[in-house]
Amino acid sequence: MTQYFLTVPHDSADEPTMASMQEADPAELAAVIAAVDEFNTALKEAGAFVFAGGLYPPSTAKTVDPTSGEPRVLDEPFVEAPQYVGGFWIIEAADEAAAVEWTTRAALALQGRIEVRAFQEPPAA
Repeated sequence: MTQYFLTVPHDSADEPTMASMQEADPAELAAVIAAVDEFNTALKEAGAFVFAGGLYPPSTAKTVDPTSGEPRVLDEPFVEAPQYVGGFWIIEAADEAAAVEWTTRAALALQGRIEVRAFQEPPAA
C-alpha cells in the first residue's frame, strides 16, 4: 500500500494557538473535535492510520542552515509564506482514489481544505 501525506493548511496572518482556539464558539469547536475523532477512529478501524499530529506555527520554527560551511541555527521558518502546514495525517491507501476519499472525509471533519500527496517510492537498488 502507498502512504499518503494529508496536510492541513493555516493562514500565516492568524497563527492559531490553543489559546486562540478557546475564543472559538465552544459548540462549533466541540463539533469539529468530535468529527476529527470520528475520522481518526474510522482510519484506525480501516487499518489506514499511520500517524497524525498538529504543528506549532512557523513563528516557533528553527532552521538549521549549513550552506556557509558552518551550521547556523536560525530562529525562523525556512520559507515565509502566506499559509503553512498546521497539521497532518499519514495514511495508507490502496490507490490515489482511496486516498482522495479519506482526504474528503478529513476536509469535511475539519470544514477546511486538505491537501493529499503520495510519498515517493524508494529508489530501486
